[in-house]
Amino acid sequence: MMTKNNDKNLRLLISIGLICLLYSACYSYIEEKFDKFSVMLAFTGLLCVVICFLYKMNDLFCLIKSFSFKKNIIVCLVSVLFVVVYIQFNYLGVKYDRSWDLTKGKQHTLSKNTSQYIKQLKQDVSITAFYVGIPPKYLEDLLSEYEKRSDKKVSTEIIDPIVEIGYAAKFGNVISGKENKLIVQSLKERRDIDFTERPLTEEQVTNSIIRVTRSVRNVYFLVGHGEYNISNKEDNGLTIFKELLGTNNIISHKLFLGSDGKIPEDCDVLVIAGSHDFLEEKEVEEVRDYLKRGGDALLMTENVLVTTPDKPLSEEELKKNPSLNNILNDWGLNVGDDVVVDLSSHAGSDVGSPATKRYMRHEAITKELGYTFFVRPRSISVIKYRRPTIKLAPIVVTESDENSWAEKDRTLNIKFDETIDTPGPIALGFVAWEGRDEEKSTDTRLILFTDADFLTNAFIRQYSNARLGLNLINWISEVDYHIFIDKKEIKVERLDLTSRQRRIVVLFLIMLPVLIAIKGIFVWLKMFEKS
Repeated sequence: MMTKNNDKNLRLLISIGLICLLYSACYSYIEEKFDKFSVMLAFTGLLCVVICFLYKMNDLFCLIKSFSFKKNIIVCLVSVLFVVVYIQFNYLGVKYDRSWDLTKGKQHTLSKNTSQYIKQLKQDVSITAFYVGIPPKYLEDLLSEYEKRSDKKVSTEIIDPIVEIGYAAKFGNVISGKENKLIVQSLKERRDIDFTERPLTEEQVTNSIIRVTRSVRNVYFLVGHGEYNISNKEDNGLTIFKELLGTNNIISHKLFLGSDGKIPEDCDVLVIAGSHDFLEEKEVEEVRDYLKRGGDALLMTENVLVTTPDKPLSEEELKKNPSLNNILNDWGLNVGDDVVVDLSSHAGSDVGSPATKRYMRHEAITKELGYTFFVRPRSISVIKYRRPTIKLAPIVVTESDENSWAEKDRTLNIKFDETIDTPGPIALGFVAWEGRDEEKSTDTRLILFTDADFLTNAFIRQYSNARLGLNLINWISEVDYHIFIDKKEIKVERLDLTSRQRRIVVLFLIMLPVLIAIKGIFVWLKMFEKS
């Protein structure tokens, strides 16, 4: 009887002690101070706990030596260890932010080109998304990727313009509850994107960042001689190439020289895209002077006319499609009146459209470039006697050596003749460079390709033609960075089952848990019988 009363008193005493300790802790936290009352209360509670501990010392030692206590201690230690490991992993996850995109098309990861570009940003960029209601997960993830990959050069925020109407008004836009907008700003530049109808894409955001962070470049396309036109939306036009340049903040203009025309002062790159007629002498002189002054140009000649043996070409047709040698010879280059063929590597069944991945190493133009192909290009040769200050290098050559050559016969009789044909490999593109001097403040960058079809609407999306064209303009205009985003295709994979296969799957899904339940019942019955 005495023992029961003692146990009852001990439980009461330890309860009072714990209540005093808890009350003291809460009181000190609320008042944000330790006064005499809280200290006395804590001391009283601690004293009660110590008295109980001393009174039950022998019982505690017996408990510690028992198997059940040791088992419980091990369980507690394992639990504590698990919690410590869990906390450690969370800490490492926060400190070292890493993610893996396991989707087939890398849908949740910025492209390599975008990541490289935003890492090189020299100025801060702010992105503000206006979205009414709860923003979609894809939008949060996309903007978060820009912040992480840019080393905090890009800051992002998502605003509900209805909730934060005062803040939204600072952007000078009246945004209704039915539209979604993204505003990209850097210094004094700004671009707005409306993504109300379609989800926001990486391409839209990156192109806007480019436009607010890099200076505008002007490219002038010569017209008046049958060149490919940047306004022509047909297969032989250059509208797609113009749009691609525009997304990189490169503005395309038409340029008609005529007899009195001048190349504008703001011309960063002059493009001659496949002239079918000869330039006037004054036009040739103007282009020559432009290059001598330090101007930059991309010259693309058109292929020579070909025929069949029963339809010989006239003298006029033989001279059709100028080589521009009256300009190129000044820079140590000469275009031949022939057709480059490659029997081993060509596009489709046309041996006169060589496809190649054989490039001279150039960080800005050919790095990580895939296959490109050209429609009936002409050969390029180097003139021995030229200014010693001019540096020349082939940029693209035919893929094969023995099976490619420059064919002189225009009657489509494809057969190598060592007496007149030039053996491979044949250069399809050349780079010419001359440094600055007293007469010009900048260096001259000139690139020659003997085909312009590869950038037309019909062929620019094939192989790596578009990427090559963009790389050429960027390097010529002395822009060290550029962006080309391959559009990610989302393929929804379907598993189509027959009705019988569906029934088998359903049966398996139902029977598996039923079998587990039956097994559990048998185990329970055996335990019940033993007990």
